[in-house]
Amino acid sequence: MAYKIDNAIIKKDRNGRITLIDPDNVFKDEDAFIAVKSDDLITIQLLINGIISNDFQNWKELGKIPENEPLKSLFVRLGYSKEDIAKLLKEF
Repeated sequence: MAYKIDNAIIKKDRNGRITLIDPDNVFKDEDAFIAVKSDDLITIQLLINGIISNDFQNWKELGKIPENEPLKSLFVRLGYSKEDIAKLLKEF
């Protein structure tokens, strides 16, 4: 079961003007938005899918995670290979 976060692109031009690029019209009735970097959005989606498909044993074994450690490094610490991450990415 893959979890997908609805998203669109927020583009800012040289003058600071913001344009919403939303081809599926998901946000047509929304008045406020949150901007998240693309890499971070993918990481969040992968983490959610990892949590959904995991028995939480691996998560318990991580122990305390340093605050300065990048979120993306969790996949390596959880034992995911590049192939595992590619498979998770294909799910959404």
